[in-house]
Amino acid sequence: MKKIIGVLLSTVVIITILYYLFIYFVTYSTGVRSGELIKISRKGVIVKTWEGEISQGISGAQIFTFSVEDKNEQVIENLQKYQGSYVKLTYKERYKTFFWLGDTKYFITKVTQENSPHFRSKNEKND
Repeated sequence: MKKIIGVLLSTVVIITILYYLFIYFVTYSTGVRSGELIKISRKGVIVKTWEGEISQGISGAQIFTFSVEDKNEQVIENLQKYQGSYVKLTYKERYKTFFWLGDTKYFITKVTQENSPHFRSKNEKND
């Protein structure tokens, strides 16, 4: 009986570890999204996570919600610096997420500031 319980317990532990590894390391998709960075905040009661939003349209009807892992300190700094600016976000989408990583399945890996396609700069107006 002890041997059966040991095998069942070991199987459950191995399946749990494999599930965690799959969710954390296997990505569903990767890509790039652009828009005006309208929000970046650290939120949560027990576990604090970085969450943000970009507006992908002039009306603000198309909102892309994303998370940032704590280990990506440079990305967090850049997001805070570019608040209110037009940005290009490189992301990876996971199949699922864990509560301690973030609220969404989209995790930002890189952020760069871009020129807004909605507003022309002074140099472009003169051309």
